[in-house]
Amino acid sequence: MKRLVPLVAFLLAASPAFAAHWTVDAAKSKLGFTATWSKQPFGARFKTWKASIDFDPADLAHATADVTVDIASEASDQSELDDALKGAQGFAATQFPTAHFVTTGFRSKGGNAYVATGTLTLHGISKPVVMPFNLTITGKTAHMTGTAALLRTDFGVGGEATDPVAHAVIVTVDLTATQ
Repeated sequence: MKRLVPLVAFLLAASPAFAAHWTVDAAKSKLGFTATWSKQPFGARFKTWKASIDFDPADLAHATADVTVDIASEASDQSELDDALKGAQGFAATQFPTAHFVTTGFRSKGGNAYVATGTLTLHGISKPVVMPFNLTITGKTAHMTGTAALLRTDFGVGGEATDPVAHAVIVTVDLTATQ
């Protein structure tokens, strides 16, 4: 028994730390984007997506986020544009049904400000993405808001022309999760 206690203590000390796991509250969370379409602001959201998040502000080295988005769940207030966006000239949702974002790291900017770096795979193309975000944790509830700027053409979405859709797209996240 005397040999077992030091062994258990060693194994516990040598075990990697694990960040807290968070469960997204889909009813209180939104994932979407804004762009300029025909020189007018256009915003949409994805109704179906899932995220696996492990995050502890005191242990960013072990923090991870893995997000999968159902592209066909895109919806806006302009259904005629939604059909075009999901079609072959846009997301090509039939051929590329999901977008996938996996973090490669997190860093603190002080206070409630953080930056997530990761890889976004969209339309069959993977590119690095940086997402600054703010996070407030109250008890066992976390609220995160953030944006990431990207170019749709980097992912082969739409043509090279800027008319009718601008190249720049802002991805927006407003997420509530519980531990």
